[in-house]
Amino acid sequence: MRARGYGRIVVIASTASRIGEPYLAAYAASKHGVLGLVRAAAAELASAGVTVNAVCPGFVDTPMTAATIGNIVEKTGRTTGEARSALAARQPIGRLISPDEVAEAVWFCVASNAITGQAVNVDGGTVQS
Repeated sequence: MRARGYGRIVVIASTASRIGEPYLAAYAASKHGVLGLVRAAAAELASAGVTVNAVCPGFVDTPMTAATIGNIVEKTGRTTGEARSALAARQPIGRLISPDEVAEAVWFCVASNAITGQAVNVDGGTVQS
């Protein structure tokens, strides 16, 4: 990318890279590290025409969130519906994010020549920056 003078790097991080969450210490630490790498690489590659950004989703309607819901059910005795509703309610829009909404944010980062070193939240307003 540097040799061509053009490139796009988009990393999928998480809202856990922006805020601390209980019971997610290792995951949050890894995602904070990813965000630091994005910022350092963006600073290093900006003059070469390469942008580096992160997309930070909240709870997305994916198998990973389904596993989280399963863990909540197992540990709390809530029903699957109650656990899913609890995660959806953590996002101000009141629902899980769709994978397509995450993809739209990735394309936004890919299309831009001037946005680099950023963490784009796709979380329904959970983390306001």
